[in-house]
Amino acid sequence: MMYLGVDLGFGANKLFGAAGGSELPSQVAIATGEVVGRLAGMKSAKAPMRIEVGGVSYYVGAGAHDWGRPVESLDYERLNGTPEMLAVFYGALTQYARQAKMAEYNQPLTLLVGMPLEPLTGQPAAVKEVVARVKNWLKGRHEWAADKRPFVVEVADVNVTSQPTGALYDFLLNDEGKFYTDRKELVKKEVGVVSVGFNTVELLVAQNGAPVQRFTGGATNGVRRLLELVNRDGLYSLGELDTELRGGNLDYAGSLDLWGREIAGQVERQWGKAWKRFGQIIVVGGGSVLLNGNLSQMFNGKAAMPEQPVLAIARGLYKLAVMQERKRNG
Repeated sequence: MMYLGVDLGFGANKLFGAAGGSELPSQVAIATGEVVGRLAGMKSAKAPMRIEVGGVSYYVGAGAHDWGRPVESLDYERLNGTPEMLAVFYGALTQYARQAKMAEYNQPLTLLVGMPLEPLTGQPAAVKEVVARVKNWLKGRHEWAADKRPFVVEVADVNVTSQPTGALYDFLLNDEGKFYTDRKELVKKEVGVVSVGFNTVELLVAQNGAPVQRFTGGATNGVRRLLELVNRDGLYSLGELDTELRGGNLDYAGSLDLWGREIAGQVERQWGKAWKRFGQIIVVGGGSVLLNGNLSQMFNGKAAMPEQPVLAIARGLYKLAVMQERKRNG
């Protein structure tokens, strides 16, 4: 059995397993017709990964929106396994296999999946239905082609939790799924998580392994909000701006302060000054990197940012899966 932590982010699909972490930007475009060939005096651009599934071809990953008809769905419906979500997920699995130098997935997968807090909040019956829908499209046999190379994966089991939960366990557990000696006592205390993703900014406070309800919630103030502030005239797709951002070519300095204040306001509304009593605050997500330490300053040095904060959620989910397997085996 092979374990993977899966962060179904709106900005990127992140996977983490025994071979390490992989990140594929969640850009997807439907391939339309032929592409322009190499022209004299112009460079030949390399096409993004091309995924073929269900008789349809998609470009996925950075630059996908330059090569086909962009598909941008930032609502939670995509988490139910829409065609574009499948294409990005298959792209992420392909990239992970390439990075791990695996010719194929020759054993079944067990996935521990992190989702945004909002669809996991509400009446128990509604949350149960959301989780069931996610499990339904992930579990089972998957077949696709990536750049004309066929792949087959059997997903034997799927477990679902929140994305901030992954960040929490990334901080608490080592690679063997065991508690760091100097952090085990934090489980008994209130530990806050600030996850600044592409679509949402999510706040979680956990104590004794359970969320503290009044301190836990999310809002759509993620990196997409910063890109919207930059893109006031609507001249670009969010995917195009995200590619420029990742390439270090986007001038967002004039909007960064406003975006940061909006996030600070969200923290103030959700936590007030109560964060001062928390045993630890963990800050993760690509947006936390863009804020360049501002969140740590907000919490007067109480906040910690892990190594590779973009991969922290998927990495923590993998560590949690390893811990659970170790407990099952005694």
